[in-house]
Formats: sequence, structure tokens, C-alpha cells
Amino acid sequence: MIQTPYYMINKQKLLRNLEKIAQVRDQSGARALLALKCFATWSVFDLMREYMDGTTSSSLYEVRLGREKFGGETHAYSVAYADHEIDEVVANADKIIFNSVGQLDRFDNAAAGVVRGLRLNPGVSSSDFDLADPARPFSRLGEWDPARVEPVMDRISGFMIHNNCENADFGLFDRMLGEIEERFGALLRQAKWVSLGGGIHFTGEGYPIDDFCERLRRFADNFGVQVYLEPGEAAVTESTTLEVTVLDTLFNGKHLAIVDSSIEAHMLDLLIYRERATLRPDTGPHRYMICGKSCLAGDIFGEFAFEKELKVGDRLSIEDAAGYTMVKKNWFNGVAMPAIAVRQLDGSIEVVRSFSFDDYVSSLS
Repeated sequence: MIQTPYYMINKQKLLRNLEKIAQVRDQSGARALLALKCFATWSVFDLMREYMDGTTSSSLYEVRLGREKFGGETHAYSVAYADHEIDEVVANADKIIFNSVGQLDRFDNAAAGVVRGLRLNPGVSSSDFDLADPARPFSRLGEWDPARVEPVMDRISGFMIHNNCENADFGLFDRMLGEIEERFGALLRQAKWVSLGGGIHFTGEGYPIDDFCERLRRFADNFGVQVYLEPGEAAVTESTTLEVTVLDTLFNGKHLAIVDSSIEAHMLDLLIYRERATLRPDTGPHRYMICGKSCLAGDIFGEFAFEKELKVGDRLSIEDAAGYTMVKKNWFNGVAMPAIAVRQLDGSIEVVRSFSFDDYVSSLS
């Protein structure tokens, strides 16, 4: 038995998402790039690259990871590139997307040998959380004024537009894309490719994939562009669990169970967005608050129902632990870093990475 805590990636569940991505690629003509900012566990890239066209990144290190570990097309984007990194970014990218006209001007010569694009900000998004809203007031994420972009069209060939955030509503996607077409139509007609970013939950249960594909194809045909999608969470949703063990139970007005993990260290997005973890089936007469072992008072996974009383040594599986989770894990409190295990398509389990005290020491100075 593998020592907890550890992340368990189930390739069979991962495959379900990838097959839907392949369906969208086939029906719509769009290309799909894995968003490494969401998921970058390269031990399963062998499977993912069979169903996706490449990767998109947010930093120099992600660009290199995509080129070296995934292959295919490698798109480079960053909110801002630094002088000392631009040459290496260009050397590892098929396309480089600048966040602003100012960055395009600054690195015009350095990026002359690679396909170049610009991020557009349409001023609308699906996010209802200000922290994650790319269209929030005074946003730094992309150019919003078509008049500012028009003079540089001779130096770029495409655009990236990322304004969907956990958007499972096709109707909302359709309406926002219509606003993009209306606002930036004159620019889009001059482009050769357009990335519509990530955050579109088209692999979710019940999503109208046929309607989605038709809308993408219509957009591509109307403007004569190659459409790209950048699935991150959509590629890995419900494929991975965080396996933990109960270390102690106590009662302080509520029944509490402390596990050998931490939301701040191992599922940071739960803390950032004040969300509750997912445990299933979450039914039964015994209710517990599942707590992390760090010293942070609010290190709580949530409250859940169980069929039996929890005891020391019981194992729990916290679901949906891949997207924006494994890339954010950290050494807070020196809590043991979860190992990474993969359940292969044949059912066998392989521990592909484990972490030790030496890894903890080497992460510091």
C-alpha cells in the first residue's frame, strides 16, 4: 500500500476527457493545446499527446516543459517577458503571444523569427470571482482597444482571447463570442489564427458538444481563421484524487477528523477561492469536518457525511485534485509532499514520483 498523502491519476478517467477533446477537434476543426498553468504532470503526457496538438504556457519554464516533454505545437504567452528570458522563450516556441503592444514593440526584433500574436481583452467574462476575472476593472490582461491594435497588424498573425472561467454554460459562451465578433471583427478578419483560451467546460456531463463544435466552425469560417482551444481543467477534470489518512479525531462542538494533508499545501485553490473539497458519496448519519494538519486555523477541506464513524487509519479520497492543484503544491509547514501515482490503462499502479526531506531542503536555501 502506498504511503499517503499521494495524488492518484487515473488514466482511464483521463481518457474520457481526452476522447471528448478529440471529438471536438474532429467536428469543429479546432486544435487543442494543454494549458500547462493548470496541469503540468508530464508523466501522463504520453497519453495526452495522442489526443491534443501541443501545449500553451504562461512562463519560460512552462514553454520549455511543453517543448521538451509534450511536443507538438508550443505556444508561449506571458503577462510580461523579461529581457534575460525572451531569447530562450523564442527558441522553444512555435508561436509567441504578447500581452500588450508595448511588449510587442519591445521584443520586435528578438521575436522576428517566430509567429507572433497578441492577447485581446473583450471586457466580458464568465467569472463571478473578482480574483480570477480577466475582465475586471483596470485589467492588465490584454489589449482592449481595437484602434490601438490596428497599427501593429502587419507584425502579428493572430490573437489569444481568454475570457471563460469554469464556464459550463454554452449559451453564455455563445453570447460572449458574439460580443467578441462584434467588437473585434475588423481585426479578426485580418488574422490567420485565434485562440479562444481555456475555461470552457465542454468535457463536462451534458455539455452540448455538437452545438459547441458548430459554433466554433462557424466562427472559423466567418473570419477565415484556425481556431485553438486551451483546455486545462477540461482535460483533467475528475481524473485525479488526493489520497489521505485520518490521523486523529476529536469533538469541539462538531466531530473533527485531521488528515495527513493540508489545503494550503496540497489543494491551494480551495483556500484561495474559499471552496469545499469533493468527497463521495457524502452520505450517511456521521458528519465530520475534515481538517488539514498544518497550523493554519482555516486548513479545512469541508464537512462531509459518512456511513460509519471515522477512525485513525481510515483512508479518504478527495476528488478532482488535478487542475490548478498539483501545479500549486508547496512545502508549507514542512508537510510531506504528496507522491504522484498513476493508475495505468491496464489497471496497474505506478508511483512515478515521491518526495523526501532532501527535496524539502533543496527547495530552500
